[in-house]
Amino acid sequence: MKSEPGAYSWDDLIKDGSTHWDGVRNYQAANNMKKMKKGEQVFFYHSITEKQIVGVMEVTREYYPDHTDPSGRFGMVDVKPILPVTNLVT
Repeated sequence: MKSEPGAYSWDDLIKDGSTHWDGVRNYQAANNMKKMKKGEQVFFYHSITEKQIVGVMEVTREYYPDHTDPSGRFGMVDVKPILPVTNLVT
């Protein structure tokens, strides 16, 4: 899963302890999120400026409607941090 560090970073996730991954409007990404199961681990990727995997997250809630989508077509999952990637992967 990816985010621009200026919008929501690994450090933000660590500080928050968990988050809902909302705002995804790409159909391919949304379809991948629909397949995610509670307990699965996923990579956290910083896009745009850093372009690297920075951590591993766990899905804590499976796909459900995204409260930021007025059309009702997209959903979100909840995640929590598991561990940082110490040797960053680009």
